[in-house]
Formats: sequence, structure tokens, C-alpha cells
Amino acid sequence: MHRAEVTARAWERLLAIREGRACACCGAWSAAERAALDLYAPIARRNADGQIVAQIGQSLDGRIAAENDDARDVSGPDGLAHLHRMRALVDAVVIGVRTALHDRPRLTVRLAKGANPARVIIDPAGRLPDDAPVLASNGARRIVVQSVDRPRAPGIEVIRVPRDGGWIAPEVIVDTLRSRGIRTMLVEGGSITIARFFEAGLLTRLHVAIAPLIIGAGPQGLTTSYAETLSQAIRPDTQAFGLGSDVVFDCALVAARVPTCAETQLASAAGQ
Repeated sequence: MHRAEVTARAWERLLAIREGRACACCGAWSAAERAALDLYAPIARRNADGQIVAQIGQSLDGRIAAENDDARDVSGPDGLAHLHRMRALVDAVVIGVRTALHDRPRLTVRLAKGANPARVIIDPAGRLPDDAPVLASNGARRIVVQSVDRPRAPGIEVIRVPRDGGWIAPEVIVDTLRSRGIRTMLVEGGSITIARFFEAGLLTRLHVAIAPLIIGAGPQGLTTSYAETLSQAIRPDTQAFGLGSDVVFDCALVAARVPTCAETQLASAAGQ
């Protein structure tokens, strides 16, 4: 396991990578800073295909909440900071309407330096009220993907697409968001939404942040179609990173090509 330390200068490098102004390979770094770059740089990089990463915060026994749905302290302080860093590195955070209604998240960046990402809520039946915290105006884009003809408050973008079996196909969601300039996405919840993107083969990475607690009962972090034998199980290329209160398993589901330093410099010059 790698001990990762996100120092101020390591984070500044990651924000520069996000903007296409720097690479992750150059520079003199401590071993812990290098581990932090290895953990976050794949998300920070902008490539032609775009990254779709999912994050799950869970207990040692694989629970994301207690049986009464209490999920407030399932992640430790470093696990929460990790989540906010991921938000700061992507174009948009995607959640399902059940998570928006039950958890009432804001999906903002408060525990790390960086801009708030766009907030995308998958709401096929239009159940989410316009005064939900996730739709509060703070300068970031607010997007609702729905299947019904339901008007929204000014400033809220509506993407209307048909349902397929009661849900909206993840492929359609991704294609529509990319047509609107959103390429790097964090699928943050809930477990059903993450599972649908996972089973559709759209996730490039999966981060599982494990906190040292045992809950005993409650909803599981990821529930997908099961393998009948272990030989059929998915075995992603995985590295473990210690972040203080939590351990993050970084699972690469699709191998991404890493741009060279020269390519990064050319891209930065072209953007000037």
C-alpha cells in the first residue's frame, strides 16, 4: 500500500494537470507526494475520450450506511477530503434522484482548493423539487436529466430523454452530456446509479474508499450482476493508497493512455 500525502504543491500540480498546463511525471517529489500524483492524475488529465470515474465510501464490511440509512459518518475526514478533491478535478458530478432526495447533498468543493463542478441529477420522473440543495445557484452548472415535460426554475438546464424500462440508459446520458461539453464525470451515487454505469461498461475507474468501522447491516456499496464463479469475476488493475483515516482502492477498469510531457506542452501552447 502507498501512503499518499496531498501537499499544497502536489495539489497545485494536479490542478495544473486538470487545466492541461502540466504533467504528472516531472519534478522532485517525496514518495508520499508521488503517490498522491499517481492517485489523482488519471482523473485530472483531460483526454480525447474523457474519464468517467465512480467513488464509493464504505465500511470494512462493505456498507455505505446503517440499516436506518444513516450515512453521515461512513467516511473519515480524509475520505471526505478525497471525495472533494475528486469533485474539483472533474467537469461534472452525477447522482441519481434518490440520492438527491434522501441525502440532500450540495456536491460542492469545500475541503479542497478548486472550482465547483457541474451538478447532474438523473431524475426520470421529475421528482426533485427546484429548491433542493443540489440545485442551489452558486455559479456552477445545474443539469437535470429527465423524461417528463416538467419545467424547471431559470438557470437549471433540462435534458429530456426517453426512459428505457423505467430508467434512462447511461450511454444516452453520457453522450448527451458530452455533446454539451462535459467530458470528465464523477458518478458519486447512489449505489444503483453507480452499478448501472458500471454494468454498461462506461466507468474508466472506480475508487473504493474504506473507513475502519464495522456496521454489521445496511445497504452495500456496489451491487451488480454477480459472477457465478470466481473465474468470471472482474479483477481490475488495483492499487491501494493510505490517506490517513481511510484507505482508497484505485481500480482501473479501462487502460488510459498517458500523454507525454511534449504532448502536454503542445496542448498548453495551443490553448494560449
